[in-house]
Amino acid sequence: MSRDGRCAATLALALLFAAPSLGEGEPLQDVYLRVSTSVVVIRSRGQEVTADGTVRFKEVGSGVLISQDGKVATAAHVVQTMEDITVEFLGEEPVAARVIASEQWADISLLQVSVVPRDATVAKLANSDPIRVGDPVFIVGAPYGLSYSLSAGIISARWAADTIAKDFPLAEFFQTDAVINTGNSGGPMFSEAGELIGIVSHNITKSGGSEGLGFVVTSNTVNSLLVERKRGWFGVDLMLVSGATAQALKVPQSGGFLVKQVVKNSVGGRLGLKGGDRTAIVEGQQIVVGGDILLSVQGIPFASVEDRAKVLKALETLKPGDDLRVAVFRDDKVVELAMKFTGF
Repeated sequence: MSRDGRCAATLALALLFAAPSLGEGEPLQDVYLRVSTSVVVIRSRGQEVTADGTVRFKEVGSGVLISQDGKVATAAHVVQTMEDITVEFLGEEPVAARVIASEQWADISLLQVSVVPRDATVAKLANSDPIRVGDPVFIVGAPYGLSYSLSAGIISARWAADTIAKDFPLAEFFQTDAVINTGNSGGPMFSEAGELIGIVSHNITKSGGSEGLGFVVTSNTVNSLLVERKRGWFGVDLMLVSGATAQALKVPQSGGFLVKQVVKNSVGGRLGLKGGDRTAIVEGQQIVVGGDILLSVQGIPFASVEDRAKVLKALETLKPGDDLRVAVFRDDKVVELAMKFTGF
């Protein structure tokens, strides 16, 4: 190689390593700085029923601002049944927040924050359909409470709804090798251009740490279930019971939805739903028992996955002043509960 050729090669390598980036465009450092003011740290407090009784616990997660009026997207398991939620923007004091919409079976929720800082950036939900396996991505969140940590990787796979996680059958997922740890849940995944394309959900791991497979709910799932539709938040954690489990619990129909937990000031709490108070082994599975089992909602049987879709569609039409009616199985009796719906 000539002297000029060697000089050109050296210059090319210097330029390559001088500005690390996800792709051929803006350096990663610059994209991170541009989007970091849309990312929030979420701290929440709630209660959980364990084998030792009801205990209070804390949860640290992440989220991302998606509207000027203070809507923050996050993972449902971080906030859905929490009683006290605060949100921290970069360099700002914590502000109060509340859940306004949630889809338990897609692991996504929307918060409304009380104050939006002047310097906060809104991350627009991008169309996730064009994203392909192999595309570079990065995640910003609070792993183990370490705020605004960045990890980068690629899209490893795409999974259609109801193919990868039985607990979240309504979610379309990206699989990624970008590192995800406890505290990343609910945080944003961005494309190389800084577009919001997903919300971090969970890992499948044997060690309990970042080793394993990371899964992120696509932005189109968030948009279709929580932005374009009026999903709402009822403040309950439900579990489908059917077959032998329903029989063991003496459910008077083929199945129902066990109420594991109810948030006090939520719609479910005001309606009078009762959550569980202990755990038990039922048909080889440890579940929370002692709470109501939902049998019908608005007169619609509530006994299967198919029924769930019908009930959710009916609840989307609720307006303030409408009657909200449910039938539950409580203490071996069918009990009717009703209230005037006042909003979420």
